[in-house]
Amino acid sequence: MQKLSKRETWGSKIGVIMAVAGSAVGLGNFLRFPVQAASNGGGAFMIPYFISLFLLGIPLMWIEWTLGRYGGGFEHGTAPGIFHTLWQKNRFIKYFGVIGIFGPLVIFIYYTYIESWTLAYSFFSLIGKYKNITEQSQMQAFLRGFQGLERNQYFASLFPAYVFFLITFILNIGVVYFGVRRGIERLAKWGMPILLVCAIILLIRVFTLGAPDMNRPSWNINNGLGFLWNPDFSKLRDARVWLAAAGQIFFTLSVGIGVILTYASYLSYGDDVVLSGLSAVSTNEFAEVILGGSIIIPAAFAFFGPDRIRNIATSGAFNLGFVTMPLVLQKIPLSTIFGFLWFFLLFLAGITSSVSLAQPAIAFLEDEFDIERKKAVSIFGILTFILCQPAIFLLGKGVVDELDFWGGTFSLVLFGTIETILFVWVFGMERAWEEIHRGAQLPIPRFYKFIIKYITPLFLFFILGFWFIQQGLPVIILKNVSLDIRPYIMVTRISLIVLFLVLAILVKIAWRKKRFVEERLR
Repeated sequence: MQKLSKRETWGSKIGVIMAVAGSAVGLGNFLRFPVQAASNGGGAFMIPYFISLFLLGIPLMWIEWTLGRYGGGFEHGTAPGIFHTLWQKNRFIKYFGVIGIFGPLVIFIYYTYIESWTLAYSFFSLIGKYKNITEQSQMQAFLRGFQGLERNQYFASLFPAYVFFLITFILNIGVVYFGVRRGIERLAKWGMPILLVCAIILLIRVFTLGAPDMNRPSWNINNGLGFLWNPDFSKLRDARVWLAAAGQIFFTLSVGIGVILTYASYLSYGDDVVLSGLSAVSTNEFAEVILGGSIIIPAAFAFFGPDRIRNIATSGAFNLGFVTMPLVLQKIPLSTIFGFLWFFLLFLAGITSSVSLAQPAIAFLEDEFDIERKKAVSIFGILTFILCQPAIFLLGKGVVDELDFWGGTFSLVLFGTIETILFVWVFGMERAWEEIHRGAQLPIPRFYKFIIKYITPLFLFFILGFWFIQQGLPVIILKNVSLDIRPYIMVTRISLIVLFLVLAILVKIAWRKKRFVEERLR
């Protein structure tokens, strides 16, 4: 039995680097990172952050690039097939790989809706829909009205939000419909430079604000940067700060999700994964640390001062991005243009990430069931459109938080641990080291061999253990969930279990089909 078509490949090295960087550079770089840094000791947070980057993020990035390229050589682009190629004697290992399809799929069904808010606010900025709003409470009401959480003078129904969701969803499906090279790579090669240009323009504008209020000269950008970056070293004794820093590295690099495995599977046999992985990491860190860390918090400090900034900084990513930042930008000349640039860069960050979340499930249908891409995308589009509806209509019932926990946190940490142990201890460190360096133009320092073999797995077990005790267990036992939304949470959990089991059954069917074909060819 022949494959319906040859597997796709990337069109250029810069294309795959931009695509992986686009997957990593998402809403979290500009919204989540400033919140995490400001609420976890400011500059002190950056100590465990960079330690996590060098001991966890970069090794995991190399591991996933290498695993993906290796599995792609066997025509597997998703974790079940890649895990099977690493440990063929174990007939159960492929089911652990289901997490690498389940996680991205779950994130996609709520991330796309959140991404659509950024497109809507880009439009609202241009038409001046919120230009007369001057207070935080009013802007919060505007956001809640748009989300359908309340009816008010700004929005009478969820209809506007749903229209922008439809547009965003169609754009995502359209990109993946055109494939890896003509769709995802083309989007990344155009979208990433535009995103960075928008961010740099905003950064320059923020840095030229000075002290907006002449009566309060201490309310300036320098002191705003100081609020974010001056270290509170006492925070380093708190395990939660280290956990938050390591978690941010997971989120920001898109490791442990399964996306990079799929992207790297489209590499050729001798393509360099060492330099490509470092390039993708560097692009992401520039976007997060230099740009994301220097726009929102310093600007908010300059306009709202030291008394209100702490509450603003810790009020959550959505409040920072959709409430505080529009108010800040409205206070400067050409606010319409800068407001548009802010939300449009968030939209570009969102869509380059969300199309990457779609690819593992589509690649699974293509590689394991020999389904032609257009048909695979159609199946994915219909399924995810149905699954997106609870995230839209039950936003106020804790559904999105539940999806984010299981898809964007639990699966991510667990999958990262599994793939590292499998690659280093089952595949073997010597083979792994040789595989990483195949085609590499830049040799990895040898001390990283020790780090990847021992430090990274121990770090992952530490994160997994402390995370489970501090955050995972309370969520699992519904400790802080009010009684009125518990039924929605339980239904969501049951639905996720069913989804995971369906994916596992599909893996079983795919491998049974392969064995049947192999036996017939003997």
